[in-house]
Amino acid sequence: MSKTSVSKVSRRAFVAGSAALLTQPVSAQTQGTTEIEGDISTMVRRNISSFRSLDWQPYFSSLQNGAILVDTTSRALHFWSEDQSVYKLYPTSVPLTEDLTRRGRTSVIRKVEGPSWSPTPAMKVRNPEWPDFVGPGPNNPLGTHALYLSWQYYRIHGTHDTRKIGRRSSNGCIGLYNEHIAELFGLAKVGTQVLLI
Repeated sequence: MSKTSVSKVSRRAFVAGSAALLTQPVSAQTQGTTEIEGDISTMVRRNISSFRSLDWQPYFSSLQNGAILVDTTSRALHFWSEDQSVYKLYPTSVPLTEDLTRRGRTSVIRKVEGPSWSPTPAMKVRNPEWPDFVGPGPNNPLGTHALYLSWQYYRIHGTHDTRKIGRRSSNGCIGLYNEHIAELFGLAKVGTQVLLI
């Protein structure tokens, strides 16, 4: 009868091995739709302190119709109500590349619950295999709600793919968790001013 040796695995080795498995890219991330995080041991630490409460005065002259500030660097969206009784801070996804990122002032021109989605002409050139239309539902990249901005093709919307939040993962839009866009949808109105920095 032979003895089988059993190697003991320390808690630290187990956790390190599990973390390595979790950092493996999933298929959607390898198709250029989401920023792929590098090896956690060699990654540069992000400045998480930039995800903090802000005051509206440096960014807006008034809160008429409410205000939304999207900080693409800290990947955060700030909302202030017109009467200053509500302030919200949400984590977001941001555009994949700098050339897809638009900055400046715009406003909410339309609100849609259960939005449909069609790729822009530029998206179809980059991804000809994408469908021409996706109706509301779990396969829709705009999630459950969308705030349409005065800039053509730009939206603040939800996402069913929660891995995208906090990362570069969009073709220009700003994404939020579905529960957060539903809340923001109820707070913002047509005419809410928006600033992307």
